[in-house]
Amino acid sequence: MARTRLTAEERQEQLLRAALTAFSAGGYSGTTTDQVARLAGVSQPYVIRIFGTKQQLFLDTVRRAGDRIEQRFRRAAAEEPTLASLGAAYDDLLAERELITVLLHGFTASADPSIGPVVRDCFGRIYRTVRELTGAGEDEARGFLAEGMLLTCLGAMRVVGPDAVPREPWMIELLGPDKA
Repeated sequence: MARTRLTAEERQEQLLRAALTAFSAGGYSGTTTDQVARLAGVSQPYVIRIFGTKQQLFLDTVRRAGDRIEQRFRRAAAEEPTLASLGAAYDDLLAERELITVLLHGFTASADPSIGPVVRDCFGRIYRTVRELTGAGEDEARGFLAEGMLLTCLGAMRVVGPDAVPREPWMIELLGPDKA
């Protein structure tokens, strides 16, 4: 049986999926390009040939995660341009644990002068997208993103999501009646 060769775009997508898995598990510092290569079934030099550096691979992975959120928000707003609709879309994204975890790793690596601007731009794009799609004011958008960050942290701790741990009283209080 003949193997079909992946296009450069398909191979890059394969590497970014592997990077999402690897970086979500080990963070920026705890992940190697060799781990990404093994997950993708390619050689480590190939990863470097495509992305140049581990840092560039991480940045592209964080950008991809931000793009995924923005795309999902745009689809939700096409049906109903409200904060509630975007919130429901984000609830769905919380099930994609690797996505939210890699964003958290990006936030924690933001002290690095090469990583910080990219992560801040990603977050700023999401903020601007929320305002653009819903017409929310600054305070409304701030509250929406604050709740989203809370849910992101709780999702990473497995308080929310498809594999959530049994809820303790503090979790129920923190989530409130709508999410508990």
